[in-house]
Amino acid sequence: MNNKEKMLNGLVYEGTKDGLSEERIHTWTLIQKYNKIPVNNIDALDNLAKVILGSTGNKIRIKPPFYCDYGYNIHVGENFFANYNLTILDTANISIGDNVKIGPNVNIYAACHPIDGDLRASGIEFSKSVTIGNNVWIGGNTVVNPGVVIGDNTVIGSGSVVTKNIPDNVVAAGNPCKIIRLITEHDKIYYNKNKKY
Repeated sequence: MNNKEKMLNGLVYEGTKDGLSEERIHTWTLIQKYNKIPVNNIDALDNLAKVILGSTGNKIRIKPPFYCDYGYNIHVGENFFANYNLTILDTANISIGDNVKIGPNVNIYAACHPIDGDLRASGIEFSKSVTIGNNVWIGGNTVVNPGVVIGDNTVIGSGSVVTKNIPDNVVAAGNPCKIIRLITEHDKIYYNKNKKY
């Protein structure tokens, strides 16, 4: 098994071998081009995003700047929106469902490094996939750590550090991110505490 296969299977690998460095440079070149596209050229932005990412729905929008390592490990659903400065370290599969909104300065990490300093210095690493369900809203300045699953219809409050799985239909926030409350029928009627739509 080569290092790319090990990376994709969550095994310990070396990121400078078996063409992985060249793949990252290729993607970074596309990212550099993406981030220089004029913001009013929406079609060019959307089309290049679809080239960079592994798979997408028809309607997606990622505001530049955007950063990732490989791109092909990122899969986003229909009606995906990401605000400025989305960074995804996609050394493993990053699966994002339909109708997901991501605030500015959000970081999603699949990359992991050894705890032991000598092993870390040797250059070995490993990865854990991240799954974000349908109808999720992730607030700005949130970090989603490796191996996390965020359930459907969930809201992650801004500034959160998501270290563990978050279930469906909740509002969660904090460092570490914890469930604050369930999302209920009340949320269909009121947009802010007791203010009606």
